Amino acid sequence: MPALQAMKPARQKIVGVVVWDYQMARIVDRAGVDIVSVGDTVGVNLWGHANPLEVTMDQMIIITQAVRRGVRRALVSADFPFGPLQEGPDSAVRAAIRLVKEAGVDLVKLDGAADHLDAVTAVTRAGIPVFAQFGITPQTALRYGVPYTGASNAHVPEEMTAELVAEGKALEAAGAVLLNFTNSGPVVGAEVARAVSIPVVGGFGGGPWLDGRMRMAHAAIGYAASGLDDPRDTYANVARISFDAITAYADDVRGGRQIKGR
Repeated sequence: MPALQAMKPARQKIVGVVVWDYQMARIVDRAGVDIVSVGDTVGVNLWGHANPLEVTMDQMIIITQAVRRGVRRALVSADFPFGPLQEGPDSAVRAAIRLVKEAGVDLVKLDGAADHLDAVTAVTRAGIPVFAQFGITPQTALRYGVPYTGASNAHVPEEMTAELVAEGKALEAAGAVLLNFTNSGPVVGAEVARAVSIPVVGGFGGGPWLDGRMRMAHAAIGYAASGLDDPRDTYANVARISFDAITAYADDVRGGRQIKGR
């Protein structure tokens, strides 16, 4: 964690990816990323839920255990699902301890942490580093009066700069070691990154004005069925590769040929 925090003054960008399984964890760790984050977005993107609020703590522990087994060098973070943070500091500490003891995380990510500064402090005092998420997220969008759409180009309104700078400073003062500013935009995001001494990273709506970036590994490689009909700007199109491979496999089976793969 000290090495990660030292990257900000050294102007070295932090690379974070969101992962939900053992094989992808092994791949991204070998690629040299700095943070492997196990997100509650697994509920929507891997399990087909309507929103991530349906994910439970027991489910988060199971998938984090799998990711932890695949990571040897990067820091591993896991999201609190909706519930433990909102139930108060004692509940938050119990949840954080479970993620450390049962899933082996190095830090815990708290969505909406700015509304629960006492919980951030309590988890920190328990000796567990806090990765605090704020901005436009599924759990906080209504707080800001901004609808959550999941759009990558959505930005928090510039008139909220002072409020969000204050939130970033408050989270740092409460003990957070890292901030995840979602949908920051180039104006507010840059101001927050300058205002705090801890690193500020971001996924959707982020950019080079932050100290680093977060991206779902599945999004980066184009592993989504929607990519078959609507190719996105990704680093690969694994959906198409997978579709073509399974089609070729089916053709071999139906044609009476030996199949490939062990």
